[in-house]
Amino acid sequence: MKRITAIAIAALASLVTAGSAVAQGHAVKATVPFDFAVGNSHLPAGTYTISSADSRSSTGLAIRSDSGKITVLTTAFADGKQSKTSKLVFDKYGDQYFMREILCSNADMNMELPVSKAEKQAQKQVASLPNSDRGQVFVALNEIR
Repeated sequence: MKRITAIAIAALASLVTAGSAVAQGHAVKATVPFDFAVGNSHLPAGTYTISSADSRSSTGLAIRSDSGKITVLTTAFADGKQSKTSKLVFDKYGDQYFMREILCSNADMNMELPVSKAEKQAQKQVASLPNSDRGQVFVALNEIR
């Protein structure tokens, strides 16, 4: 009986270790130097870890601050893009930043986030202004191993 229990515990430990290794392969870290939005959540500047959990048609993303005080869960979709550098892509409208894409081929995280209502509103506001400040901003990603 002790032998069966020992084997079961060893098998469970191996599965947990293997699961951790897979989860770490799908996580990246970035230091974002400005406040930004993900969906309906506004996040302050700081260092964040982004991890994914795959499903059939989309990917659930968890975005966690290094302080552990902020966690945002959102959905992203595979965009099929390939990038030579790992980066976060933000859409910028005036002084507002919205996370748009995660491009990291090495961690199998090439995803696009859906446009939020707040971003659509920012697009309209900036479009109506002459000489408006808009574009894309890139932030480097680091893989977590």
